[in-house]
Amino acid sequence: MNTATACLPCFKKMIRREARLACPGDEPLQARIVESWERCLSELDLRVPPPVIARHLVDTVAAVSGSRADHYAEDKRQANDAVLRLLPGLRTRIMAEQDTLGDPLALALELSVIGNYIDRGVELDVDWEAELADVARTLSPDVLTRFKAHARSGARVVVLGDNAGEIALDTLLVEVLLRRGCEVVYAVRSRPILNDAIMADAAYVGMTRLCQVVESGVDTPGTVLDRCAPEFRQRLDQADVILSKGQGNYESLQGELAGAYCAFKVKCQRLVAETGLGLGDSAFIVTTTPPVRPDKGVQP
Repeated sequence: MNTATACLPCFKKMIRREARLACPGDEPLQARIVESWERCLSELDLRVPPPVIARHLVDTVAAVSGSRADHYAEDKRQANDAVLRLLPGLRTRIMAEQDTLGDPLALALELSVIGNYIDRGVELDVDWEAELADVARTLSPDVLTRFKAHARSGARVVVLGDNAGEIALDTLLVEVLLRRGCEVVYAVRSRPILNDAIMADAAYVGMTRLCQVVESGVDTPGTVLDRCAPEFRQRLDQADVILSKGQGNYESLQGELAGAYCAFKVKCQRLVAETGLGLGDSAFIVTTTPPVRPDKGVQP
């Protein structure tokens, strides 16, 4: 997906928030950061996915402020802790689903998608804990059926992680996939970007004790393929199933990599139009690539 003009208001909110985090209390410096970003934005190629633009935004903040600290480190710890406190009860519900011949994979996916609310790039004012307590079964049944057929015993599954907090809920999903006999690899970002999960978060929530965790090589809040490490691209090519978590991963893969299962919360009006779902709905979508026409090549 390219970056549409509809994305620009979100970046305006983001730059102001990032400026406040980088230099709290220094309003003149915050203003310089915003001004520098506005100049930078006018020169950027918007044909790239929104996560690439977000990387430029974060780099602008660092360059002007002189701070390359992980400004979300404490926020991520709090999010991980908040979810970890809920995991025992949620795990019990999933096991009960399995014991009663229900659908533990569907429930684990629903819970995991609710965790995608914990997003500092695009935020909605929601009570995600209340939604976890009373989870609705809203994911596309057709896509669920297709996913279950692919996530069979022996299948090589690569899960593209997204945010801190959300990664703790993803441990429940990985546990279910492992019980199905899948070989699971979980991918995190290679450097701090917003509140996206990195290797430290995977260790903190116990993901590294469940399955192999790897860094994708990307430094963007989405798995932008041409920014992935070569060995990770090879891993994607060899996977039987790619499960992509989060809106940023969907924005990066849609139109670029066909057949990936994308699970996320719809958090902006552009994605409402793109998916046909409502704001705050849970999406479970299979990515496609543009058709190739012999006379025109790949459509933009």
